[in-house]
Amino acid sequence: MSATPSCPLCTRNPLVEIWSDDQLRVIDAQDPDFPGFTRVVWHAHVSEMTDLTHAEREHLMSVVWVVESVLRNELSPVKVNVAQLGNQVPHIHWHVIPRWRLDSRFPDAVWAPARERTPEQNLAWEVFQEQQLSLMADYHHALRNALEQLPGYRAAT
Repeated sequence: MSATPSCPLCTRNPLVEIWSDDQLRVIDAQDPDFPGFTRVVWHAHVSEMTDLTHAEREHLMSVVWVVESVLRNELSPVKVNVAQLGNQVPHIHWHVIPRWRLDSRFPDAVWAPARERTPEQNLAWEVFQEQQLSLMADYHHALRNALEQLPGYRAAT
């Protein structure tokens, strides 16, 4: 694996890693505004999808779609945002972001300014957020199980 010392995604963090194989890893983004926000990160420091082979792109996207599917089944968001940008961190990674009507930016983009909330809305969000956080262990377990069923799954060595 090629690594760039200044790249935050070249350094692996086992505390947030949910699953990995020999090419990529799935991590919990640990964003309190979006419980369940998950990233799929290519191990090698590569900045563009077309730098990957066709087979590598197929594998990466199959993992992204499994993450989205399991996230929908386990957490039941009203929408899932899937994005690959790389402007700030030019290392291939996909964002899989659950969205709920109660989140402070819905229906705007996740990077939009948060909307003003009433005290009642803040309380409702805090209760909802705690409920979602209580589901994370089950979500991570279901995600690992689904990813290990992918054709050609190769455990990280």
